[in-house]
Amino acid sequence: MSETTPATGVPLSPSQQHTLAEESHAATRVTLIGMVLDAALGALKVVAGALFHSQALIVDGVHSFTDVASDLVVLAVMKVSRQAPDDNHPYGHQRIETFGTLLLGSILIAVGAALAWENVLRLLEGGLDTVPEWPVLVAAGLSVAGKEWIYRYTRRVGERIRSDLIIANAWHSRTDAFSSVVVLASTAGAMLGWIWLDVLAAIVIAVIIVHIGWKFTWDSVKELVDTGLSREDTQRLRAIALGTEGVRNLHELRSRRMGHDILLDVHLVVPPDISVSEGHQIGMEVVARMREALPGIRDINFHIDTENDEANPAANHPAPPRGELRALLSETLGRDLPGDHRLRLHYLKNRVYIELFFDSQEQAEGVSCDTIHDRLAHHPWFGSVRIWIAGG
Repeated sequence: MSETTPATGVPLSPSQQHTLAEESHAATRVTLIGMVLDAALGALKVVAGALFHSQALIVDGVHSFTDVASDLVVLAVMKVSRQAPDDNHPYGHQRIETFGTLLLGSILIAVGAALAWENVLRLLEGGLDTVPEWPVLVAAGLSVAGKEWIYRYTRRVGERIRSDLIIANAWHSRTDAFSSVVVLASTAGAMLGWIWLDVLAAIVIAVIIVHIGWKFTWDSVKELVDTGLSREDTQRLRAIALGTEGVRNLHELRSRRMGHDILLDVHLVVPPDISVSEGHQIGMEVVARMREALPGIRDINFHIDTENDEANPAANHPAPPRGELRALLSETLGRDLPGDHRLRLHYLKNRVYIELFFDSQEQAEGVSCDTIHDRLAHHPWFGSVRIWIAGG
C-alpha cells in the first residue's frame, strides 16, 4: 500500500496561488532594483578605471555587468519557475530555477576565467607604469556600499520566498562588493609605489568570480542528478520513522531536492495482521513527525509493507489473487464460501496464509483445516490455513 501526501498534480488552492504570485512579484522587484544598480555601478567603474588607469576597477566594472546579465536570467527563469504545477509538471517548475542557477554559475566561470587569463598575461609581460588615481578609490567605495546594501536586501527576499536562484544572485552581488574592497586595497598600494598590485588585484577578482560560479554550478548539478539529503538528515528521518508506534522496520528511504523543497520515498514495515486503515494511519503519523522535523519537506510517498520485500524477492510461482483463490477453495470444499469479508488472506514471504470465518458450526460443517491443507499442500505458494467459528 502506498500513499503520497500531499497529492501532486492537483490544482492549487487560492491561497497557494496568491503566495506564488507574491513570491514572483517580490523576486521581480528585487531583481529589477539590483539590475539598475549593477548597470549604474558597472558604467561608473569601467569609465573611472579607463580614465584613471586602473585595470582592477575595469575588471570590477565588467563583474558588475555580469550581474546585469545574471539579473536578466533571473527575471526570465523566475517567471517560469513560479508557475503552479500542471499535468506535465505535477511537482511544479522549480527545476527550471535550478537550471537558471546552473546557467548563472556557468556565465560567472566563463567571464572570470577570461578576465583572469587576460590579466595574468599583462602581469607576465610587464611594462606596468601607470598609477591609478584617487577617483578610483571613490568609485570602489561607492561600489562597496551599494553592492553590500543590495546583497542584504536580495538575500532577505530570497530566504523569505525560499529561492536558491535569488540567494545565488545575492551572493553574486556580494562578490562584487568583495572585489571592490580588493580594488581599494590594490589602488592604495599602487599609489604608494607597488604598481603591479593593480593587475594582481584584477586577477584575484577574476578568481573570486570563478569560485562563486563553480559553487553555484556544482550545487545545481547535484540537485539535477537527484542528490539526496545529508547523512545526518537521513539518519534523523530514519530514527523518527523507527520511533513511531507500529513501525517495525524501515527498509528504504530515498530523498531528493527540488529547489528548497524535499521529496521523500519511504517504505515502512508494519505488523501483517493489522487492518489497511491502521497501516495507513501509522504512515500518516510518520509523515506528520517527519514534516515537523524538516519543514522543507513538500511530498512524502510512503509505502506500507508487511515485510521487507527487498529481502524476499518475488518467487517464480506467484501467489493467486483473491478471486482465483476463492474459486479454488470453493472447488476444494465442494461448496460456495461465505461473503468476501469472511475470507482473509495474508501474502507473506511468497506464500499465502488463509483464514476462513464462519458464523456457526452448521455453516462450517464438513470444512476442516486438514482437508484444505491436503488439497492445497502441493502448491508452492501455500502457507497455512486456519478456520474460525463464531462462538466455537
